[in-house]
Amino acid sequence: MDNPAIILRALANVVNFSTFAGIAIARVGRASISHGPRGLWYAEGYALPFPVAGAFTVGNVVITPRSIAEIGESAVAHEERHTWQYTVCGTLFMPLYLVAMGWSWIRTGDRASRNVFERAAGLSDGGY
Repeated sequence: MDNPAIILRALANVVNFSTFAGIAIARVGRASISHGPRGLWYAEGYALPFPVAGAFTVGNVVITPRSIAEIGESAVAHEERHTWQYTVCGTLFMPLYLVAMGWSWIRTGDRASRNVFERAAGLSDGGY
């Protein structure tokens, strides 16, 4: 983790408590947590039915009901882009994301195609 930007992201997401929240959510979901590259944490085997997603990110924690290998590199890249959004938005990310998801649903009938956060993270990389 020599990249100063990645160090800044990791520290910001600790200071804004989003990474701690991600670890707590992963533990509640009985996921196996391990260190990943670039300051990420991987939480695999998430067992709760919510949210309905192949993977989701809270802070620097990429959470998936499957394994990281199963979701693939492009999905991990997509989720990593969300970590930067947490860095910028801090604790406001989740409510802002919900508003963006609602806006997308109203406009298009799906949660992602007009969601500014999903578009910025790369719709196709996220499997949308």
